[in-house]
Amino acid sequence: MEFLSGLPLFGTLANAAFIICGGLVGLALKTKLPKKLMELPVQGMALFVATLGIAMAIKTAHPLVVISSIALGSALGEFIGIEAFVERESKALEKKCGEHAQGFSAGFVTASLIYCTGSLAVLGSFEEGLGGYPNMLLAKGLIDGLTSIALAASLGFGVIFSAVPIILYQGSLTLAAVWIQPFMTDAAVVEMSATGGLMLMAIGLNLLGLMKIRVMNMLPGLPLAVIFVRMFL
Repeated sequence: MEFLSGLPLFGTLANAAFIICGGLVGLALKTKLPKKLMELPVQGMALFVATLGIAMAIKTAHPLVVISSIALGSALGEFIGIEAFVERESKALEKKCGEHAQGFSAGFVTASLIYCTGSLAVLGSFEEGLGGYPNMLLAKGLIDGLTSIALAASLGFGVIFSAVPIILYQGSLTLAAVWIQPFMTDAAVVEMSATGGLMLMAIGLNLLGLMKIRVMNMLPGLPLAVIFVRMFL
């Protein structure tokens, strides 16, 4: 794929393509597998997501940054109503697309958060935005594509559309890398990733049906973690 690397946002677009291809494979499997057969794999996936979140969260060197980011970010997200907006638009899409889009919101939200909250999305975008070959984004794309197979097979149609926030998020970071990168110190990346880890833990709990946490409303906590690190550390 070297000859394609000159395309704008090649790494991000390749990442999105992996997600779409993996999602299509997962949907094909979903139609052939009994619903009962998918229950235990979904629970196993939920445990993995929660464990991944724990592994990310415990890397924090400044727990107060993470706690403050989650608390204030969640309050801001609740005020804005991020999750309510996403669910409202998802329901509208489900009505338009019929049974093929059932459960759109769960698949879209879960996949989008899993793919966007890790540090690899940030570091990979900066790598490409600063002129390097997007090795990290291509590796992330392969991982995301394989994950999409499992997610789409269990959560359905919405997983494919998680490619859209990937393009918007990673694409924006890539294009703005020259201006943003100086603010993203090693400490800022670690604390933002740890904050994202708490969100992944919440997703795992949601998938297990233990509680309903409005994870989308926590998203403002990610930029707040960077801001707090730059202000106080």
